[in-house]
Amino acid sequence: MNNKSYIFLAAQSDEAIEEMIGQYVRKVRQEQGRTQDELSKSAGISRSTLSLLERGSSGNLSTLIRVLRVLGKLDALGTLQYKELLSPLALARVQHKQVERVRKPAQDTPKDDHHTSTW
Repeated sequence: MNNKSYIFLAAQSDEAIEEMIGQYVRKVRQEQGRTQDELSKSAGISRSTLSLLERGSSGNLSTLIRVLRVLGKLDALGTLQYKELLSPLALARVQHKQVERVRKPAQDTPKDDHHTSTW
C-alpha cells in the first residue's frame, strides 16, 4: 500500500470505506458476469446479505471473505498481512550460521619412521 492510498483511506469515515468495499465487490461481480443470486449461492449467503454488502450498509468479515473467495479476489486482503520487519543487523544474526570446526581426515602418507643420517 502506498502512502497516498493510506492517507486517502484515513481521511474517510467508516461508512465511506464500507461503501468503497461494497462498490469493489459489485464491480468485480459485474465484470465476471455473475448475478447477485449466483454469487450469493456460491458463497453460501443470502442474496439480501450480498445486496447489503454491495451497498455498504451491512456485512461482516466472514461474509466479505466468503464473497472475495468466490470472486477469486482474496488477494485484495493481502495488504492486511502483518510482516515483521527485521533490521539488517537482526537479519544477519538470524541468517548467520555458526561455523563448526572442520577437520580434514587423516591422509595415508608413507611412513618414514627411521631416517638415517648420512653424517
